[in-house]
Amino acid sequence: MPRQLCFDSQIPLPLSPFRSNCCFVNPHNSPIENALERLSRGGTEIISRAELCDKLQKSAQTGQPLRVKLGLDPTAPDIHLGFAVVLKKLRLFQDLGHEAHLIIGDFTAQIGDPSGKSKTRPQLSRAQVEENARTYKEQLFRILDESKTVVHFNGDWLGKMNFADVVRLASKYTVAQMLEREDFARRLAEQKPVALHEILYPLCQGQDSVEIRADVELGGTDQRFNNLVGRELQRASGQESQVVLLMPILVGLDGTQKMSKSLGNYIGISEAPGEMFGKIMSLPDAAMRSYFTLCTEIPEAEIENLLANHPMDAKKRLGREIVAQYHGEEAATEAQDAFEKQFSRGEEPEEMPEVAISSGELSAAELLKICFQITGGEAKRMIGQGAVTLDGARLDDSNQKIAPQNGMKLKMGKRRWAKIKID
Repeated sequence: MPRQLCFDSQIPLPLSPFRSNCCFVNPHNSPIENALERLSRGGTEIISRAELCDKLQKSAQTGQPLRVKLGLDPTAPDIHLGFAVVLKKLRLFQDLGHEAHLIIGDFTAQIGDPSGKSKTRPQLSRAQVEENARTYKEQLFRILDESKTVVHFNGDWLGKMNFADVVRLASKYTVAQMLEREDFARRLAEQKPVALHEILYPLCQGQDSVEIRADVELGGTDQRFNNLVGRELQRASGQESQVVLLMPILVGLDGTQKMSKSLGNYIGISEAPGEMFGKIMSLPDAAMRSYFTLCTEIPEAEIENLLANHPMDAKKRLGREIVAQYHGEEAATEAQDAFEKQFSRGEEPEEMPEVAISSGELSAAELLKICFQITGGEAKRMIGQGAVTLDGARLDDSNQKIAPQNGMKLKMGKRRWAKIKID
């Protein structure tokens, strides 16, 4: 039996306001074709579509649900909209009657996924991994149906392997196959190191698929290589290979780079409704189509109609849809009203987050880092752009010394506010 989530069972889960996928189907299609149409929405690649069709047919005939796998390495404490793209697809499989199998990478997170990395990433400690994993409980089940979710920890099998087991696993994949991986090949060509433990990572993730006998594995396009290793290891183990369904990487608030907390361009699914709505309203217009497709269930024809008209109205609809998924319709309406009051009419918000700060001088950049939880580089960039004011006065120098006082109001960009509270 899979080990249960190692979280405090006394902490109740909130009722999930997440609205499950709407059923937009073609009445002329068969149930299998309709399921494929819904599962394909927004996807980049299915390897292979014919295999997925066969698995869905077999499941319908036998009444045996598919085992749909998604691996999560808890390398950061929060889940953002970018990661929610694959979680929403996993929820759709649940709505179609299949089992969600979440692999919490308590073992692999300590190795570090090399996908897309230009250098060896630092390994996390066990304590860091466990702390990050704790915050997943409330967030994951804002999207997934907990009653249809099986949770595994890959340390249960990977942590028990001895060196002979590792050698046997490594024998199932060649060096030539591993060097087909673009990020490894690029780093070697640039004479940058590739550590041996990084080469083991895809094998570990693939072994997860073998252990749970996955029928389908979900992932972002950056996980293509890892997911395909799972297919190979299953075949080598005498299992039927999993289907791989890949979703595109959602861009962040800058409209160019992938959504990432470290880049400060993310929207967390547990953020307050007003903060979430305001961030969505700051998106570049060019990013709206992908957000509508990947983050909402609005039919494609309606998306086209929205985008063909006034961009601001379309963006407000996008904001309402996303906020309503995680906080409910009433919160979405209130968030839009507050946004319009603050920005359309130029009013200061009635409420803003209070940030406790110790007395004493600190630089303007340090003040921004504390108040808005951003990096030092991002703080300097915002100040350099003239996008920061303190009590209405613009800050121009990131090194300027400031003695915080109770009630000071800091504004960054068009929508982010903080009120200072002295400890």
